[in-house]
Amino acid sequence: MDPCPFLRITIADLAVMVPANRSLTSSVLLDCNIKLKGFPTQVSTINAFSKQDLVLENKIHASFNLNKTDIEKTNARGETSCLKIEICAPKSMGIGCGYYTGGRILGSVFVELDLKGLESKGSRGVVIKNGWVLVGVAKVHLNVKVEPDPRFVFQFDGEPECSPQVFQVNGNVKQPVFTCKFSFKNSGDWNSISRSSLSEGSTSKSCFNCWTADNETRRKERKGWLVTIHDLSGSPIAAASMVTPFVPSQGSNKVSRSNPGAWLILRPDQGTWKPWGRLQAWLEISGKLGYRFEIIPDGANDAITLVNSTISTKNGGKFSIDISNVAIPMASAHSSFDYSSVSGSWSDFGSSGSWGQILYRGFVMSSTVKGDGKCSKPEVVVGAQHVSCSEDAAAFVALAAAMDLSMDACQSFCQTLRKELRQSDQV
Repeated sequence: MDPCPFLRITIADLAVMVPANRSLTSSVLLDCNIKLKGFPTQVSTINAFSKQDLVLENKIHASFNLNKTDIEKTNARGETSCLKIEICAPKSMGIGCGYYTGGRILGSVFVELDLKGLESKGSRGVVIKNGWVLVGVAKVHLNVKVEPDPRFVFQFDGEPECSPQVFQVNGNVKQPVFTCKFSFKNSGDWNSISRSSLSEGSTSKSCFNCWTADNETRRKERKGWLVTIHDLSGSPIAAASMVTPFVPSQGSNKVSRSNPGAWLILRPDQGTWKPWGRLQAWLEISGKLGYRFEIIPDGANDAITLVNSTISTKNGGKFSIDISNVAIPMASAHSSFDYSSVSGSWSDFGSSGSWGQILYRGFVMSSTVKGDGKCSKPEVVVGAQHVSCSEDAAAFVALAAAMDLSMDACQSFCQTLRKELRQSDQV
């Protein structure tokens, strides 16, 4: 498998230094709008310091990811892209340094980006700007870097519950690499899933007689869903197993945050299955789909949360794991992207965070998720640095399928699921 070329633009180490004759009584946070043509504006906060208190954070405030199409369009126009960084302050915040303008923009920094040929420069990357820029009476520090960030792109040829093929996409070339098989399993215990039973491609019909709950109970729980990812030889190389049923909270028809449903993402290991990660999902009071994904690294005592966020049930959006992107994308009137799907949860890992820093960094993956009632054919993008074999890629594909199916599992229990997701007595 050959990855697609991507470029990653990172904006880091932002800080404002006020003139020496202007003193700050305390540390002040300013808003920062980071803009690149064709992309949603990203918002971050930066510190303003007097010279004697200056401390630069080792922090990425925003990142932009350009795929092959974005790169080709920019190169075809024969123009350089321009990054714009606006420094402003909230109206409610007075900083007492003589240039605060009551919520308006304090100043802007423009950085020209020449992207030609950068996608082929290996892993070195190019630092476009690193240092201080004079803005009005203050100085702004920034570090702007562009580096190649190749990624694998996979496309489901249908909805995960319809057992579609999964294609790898590279430009105009599409080739089948996996098959996705949906079925029902007998038990919530993932240890009961044997490699042999998965390799036979078990169907929901083989499990119909194993359910003993009455019809009303069955209508009030969604359980036993299983997705297996097979390579082209038919061997199962990843799975997503629903291990905690999706059930409505007491007195409600919705899955609550206090009692979420859960999937285990599994990988084969010496003839059995080994848990690689856990995905939980629920419905927020706001009606959005809440989710949390944790990895289960070898030798670690606890699971490590990689993302904890929400996504619109109406419009869908992107399930994204990006360890370094801590900026908050700002809603655009011309975009249907669900910006709440971006999470900065990496800073909350605590003592186990060092494990995650070893295993994952930078862009990890993203997958599209459609809203309620919309046909979903997830597109999965995985950072090439996190894929050393087909099993690695298949685990992310299984995770994407579980995330997509969680949108169905968290539907109100007043709604009827599509027939592919119901057992025989419910069809």
